[in-house]
Amino acid sequence: MPKLACVAGEPSGDLLAAPVLSALNQIPDMAGLEVYGIGGPRMQAEGMRSDWPMETLSVRGYVEAIKQLPAILKLRKELIQNLTGEGRPDVYLGIDAPDFNLGVELHLRKAGIPTLHFVSPSIWAWRAGRIKKISQAVERMLCIFPFETEIYDRAGVASTYVGHPLASEIPPEPNVNQARAKITNLQKLPSNALDGIVIAVLPGSRSSEIELIAPVFFETMALIVEQLKGQKLHFLIPVATPRLRTPLEELLIKTKTKNPDIQIHLLDGMADEVLEASDVVLIASGTATLQAALWKKPMVISYKVPWLTAQIMKRQGYLPYVGLPNILCGEFVVPELLQDDATPQKLAKALQVWLDNPGKVAELKARFAQMHETLRRPTGLLVAQAVAQTIANSRQKRVSS
Repeated sequence: MPKLACVAGEPSGDLLAAPVLSALNQIPDMAGLEVYGIGGPRMQAEGMRSDWPMETLSVRGYVEAIKQLPAILKLRKELIQNLTGEGRPDVYLGIDAPDFNLGVELHLRKAGIPTLHFVSPSIWAWRAGRIKKISQAVERMLCIFPFETEIYDRAGVASTYVGHPLASEIPPEPNVNQARAKITNLQKLPSNALDGIVIAVLPGSRSSEIELIAPVFFETMALIVEQLKGQKLHFLIPVATPRLRTPLEELLIKTKTKNPDIQIHLLDGMADEVLEASDVVLIASGTATLQAALWKKPMVISYKVPWLTAQIMKRQGYLPYVGLPNILCGEFVVPELLQDDATPQKLAKALQVWLDNPGKVAELKARFAQMHETLRRPTGLLVAQAVAQTIANSRQKRVSS
């Protein structure tokens, strides 16, 4: 029976890997494939056995990682011992989470286990020195952005452009009315409840993000209601994971105490529906910004991290922008308000600029449509084929020896 070990360190990795596992289930030679390691609910729904909790790895930033370091190191040690012992796989697939996965891949490759890595670390944006470790740890890099393969070619690392899975899952044209009707029905709202301006608010999928940026986002919502008095405004917030609902509900209660008429709806999951239904988006930096771009939405990107984390990242950064839409377009096509600039006043003003300029919004949508076409590939199948071929090579090599 073929064996695949894989590790996704956070919800975005779980989202990326699920289509890969689904595609593997359709490859005849992979019948009976055993998949295990660390994954989230989407991967588990495709038949993966998650032997450790993904939440242990779901941290962002240096300061936050230091707090979680003992648990992360313990997990990594147990994982390596298992995969080089009784749980030895035919191939290891690391899904994103480079700070964790590259270390694991280095040990496994030295032990003769083939290693693939899905989603290149952002060596083109910061910490370019990691290319040396990648060349030692990774047999083949599976890239989600087209410009990355040239970087690996120059470094002598095998790589394949597989596209971004979100580009295949999200349709070229959003259906705003359909998305609003779906949300209205599921939330048991009046049929005209989402008439007017709908603003999607995505404060992140980590507890640290909710702690640092969500309060600013709620203040921004209250402020923009004041600025646009007389207009019907609705705010939709997709709650990324159940553990985040309580802190978001606390912020909602606090906001409605001061602004009882404000229309804010918390929805469990449903990020795609919320983005599709929206006119404009207020969003924390991360994978969700690409999701919003593929839905062709004007957005304002924001983020806050602890001061020390910000200083370290600033010293190691190479690009003037952090949002994926700006990185892929090579310029500031949407505003980024980070750290001290992430104030309710500046965020509300930036959102209003989009609402007041339909011509500018149309230009942005055309730009995002071009991006969508470039990223659209059968990603899950291409990654699955790379995994299947590596497994076949690995098993053949063992038979030959």
